[in-house]
Amino acid sequence: MTTTREPADPAAALAEPVERVGRGWTSALSLANGAIWVGWYGPLQILLASQAKDFAPGSGMSKETMLAWVTGVGAVVSLAANPVFGALSDRTTSRWGRRTPWIVAGTAGGALSLLLLAGAGGMWTMMLGWGLVQLTLNAAFAAVTAAVPDRVPRLQRGSVGGWLGAAQILGVVGGTGLATAAGGIGAGYVACAVFTALGVLPYVLRHPDLRLAPADRPPWSWRAFLAGFWLSPRRYPDLGWAWLTRFLINLSNALVLLYLLYYLRDRLHYSDPDQGVLILTAVNGLTLMATVVVGGVWSDRVGRRKPFVIWSGMLMAVATALLSVWQTWPGALVASAVLGIGFGVFTSVDFALMTDVLPKAVDRGKDLGVINVANALPQVAAPALAAPIVTYLGGYRVLYLVAAVIGLAGAWLVGRIRGVD
Repeated sequence: MTTTREPADPAAALAEPVERVGRGWTSALSLANGAIWVGWYGPLQILLASQAKDFAPGSGMSKETMLAWVTGVGAVVSLAANPVFGALSDRTTSRWGRRTPWIVAGTAGGALSLLLLAGAGGMWTMMLGWGLVQLTLNAAFAAVTAAVPDRVPRLQRGSVGGWLGAAQILGVVGGTGLATAAGGIGAGYVACAVFTALGVLPYVLRHPDLRLAPADRPPWSWRAFLAGFWLSPRRYPDLGWAWLTRFLINLSNALVLLYLLYYLRDRLHYSDPDQGVLILTAVNGLTLMATVVVGGVWSDRVGRRKPFVIWSGMLMAVATALLSVWQTWPGALVASAVLGIGFGVFTSVDFALMTDVLPKAVDRGKDLGVINVANALPQVAAPALAAPIVTYLGGYRVLYLVAAVIGLAGAWLVGRIRGVD
């Protein structure tokens, strides 16, 4: 078994990693990643939709519209928070390292924000609470993500990305399960908050972070700091195409997940839609778990990324189309299973591909933050696109056909990336 060296030399923070990380490091970082996703997806899958259903009567808007406003505002916050906190962690010269302070502060703030949501009394407090959750947990997520190119050599990133992806889906399933099993909206938020706070402790307590030497920190300038968030597609074309493919495939996935609770209740008339979401999430999670690590390890061994991303994107598009043409509970189960197979491979290999196209070591956190905008921006675009389609332009059948076409476009554009095999 490989071990993880804990470098004392501050120059190691900007060096290209060459020593393989061990299982303990990977497990602890994966747990921290999964804990953050619990904090996001307990609310997104169950709790926010349930609150919108409760608060919508008498508000002058439908539950779908209220949920779209709340999640849209949170996604806008996420758009800015992830790259900004990634850039700030790049510049941090703390004795505890560049990333650890932000992981600790972000998860603590996220747990407190989830408790604020537990006491929300209407749409405005929902917006405030969810915006704070996105702000704080994105600070932690930016730091967790940047730890991979900091510490993991290139030919191990597919497998590490696979374990992070497995933790991500377990976080989605765990968050959904906690929100469902807690016995109420307030109790669900408390359960997610506690798990999120505790889940990062093994990593921050057992694995010292790389320290950045003050001499290696670039001089401060507001102009340079803000200008650094623009990564020119002409100067970095591979990064630009990789960003666009991730955005499109994540937009397709966001369109599937956004109204899943309402799809089961209003279109399929499923008797217990909350339980239905949990079942579909579990089925999706099982098939994803079956492929996420295998896909990453396989990609590392053959030294190729693009074919895995292309075929997984196409498989996800097929699964999404099934929700449009086979609108039954068995159809939803099959679609969830197929979607999990595709998304498992995509999650691990696409993450490795993204780290392979990063321009500079000194900006890893900021650049990954910009790339992670491709995860958050679909949360803004999906409600704006989905609400009018469901309400005025053909309902769920058209929504899932549109989502399938978007996913296919993302898979096709992976071929434009030239610098990665």
